[in-house]
Amino acid sequence: MAHPSDKYADFEGLRQRAVALRRAGLSRRQIRDRLHVDNNDILNRLLEGEPPPEWTRRPNAKDALRERARELRLQGWTYDRIEAELGCSRSSVSLWVRDLPKPQPRYTPEEQRALMQAGLARLRGAQDEERKRIREGSAREIGELTERELFLTGVALYWAEGTKSKPYDRRERVAFVNSDPGVIQVYLAWLDLLGVSRDRLGFRVLIHESADVEGATRYWADLSGTDCSAFSKPTLKKHNPKTVRKNTGDRYHGCLVITVARSAELYNRIEGWWNGIVTHARTRLR
Repeated sequence: MAHPSDKYADFEGLRQRAVALRRAGLSRRQIRDRLHVDNNDILNRLLEGEPPPEWTRRPNAKDALRERARELRLQGWTYDRIEAELGCSRSSVSLWVRDLPKPQPRYTPEEQRALMQAGLARLRGAQDEERKRIREGSAREIGELTERELFLTGVALYWAEGTKSKPYDRRERVAFVNSDPGVIQVYLAWLDLLGVSRDRLGFRVLIHESADVEGATRYWADLSGTDCSAFSKPTLKKHNPKTVRKNTGDRYHGCLVITVARSAELYNRIEGWWNGIVTHARTRLR
């Protein structure tokens, strides 16, 4: 009895018949049935290199996208641009066009850096505008400041930034140090509200020795409406060569120290005002 594989003995003759049937437009199933080839591996070898007829191909929705992706790649588009244009995944784009030549860069490295810097500048400009919009809107929300609101603001400001007596060291002296010009202006307006005359105020600049001491004195004198001659000798901070200072340049003016003469009573009142604020705040936490 002949072995079942004997029917494949004339493989080349069988392949010629299979190829002829394939080119005539028959499907794999039709060729298998016509030649009685039940082994898929044998059938694959018989039809190797022969494309299936068009009528047997299943429609593929991505065929059009693939062709468009290849067109764009040939036009010099990058993977990112093709992905964004067609809404495809990067892996699909890579699979479709990886056999095509890589497009030449549109820009030199110098041009690319310039474009990046310009883009960053636009981004920072937009961010600055947004911050400005927020700040201006918030400033308008404050509206007119009543005397009581200024009073409470000043008490909180002093207790946060002013000097305070300790239980073990009762100094009871009003002194305030800050580098923020806005804070200084609010503090001076608060002292005016309390009726503290300007002749009781002492001014002194606290600044690094390497800075423009005279320029800083003029700056704080103008801001506080005081003559430079009314300022005490500045306190200079020694420069530490091991540290890298960032508070340098024309906008650095150090700190302004403002003291109030004969201020023991005023200090105790400030401490009492602050305790009153804390007492009422505690009731809101219960």
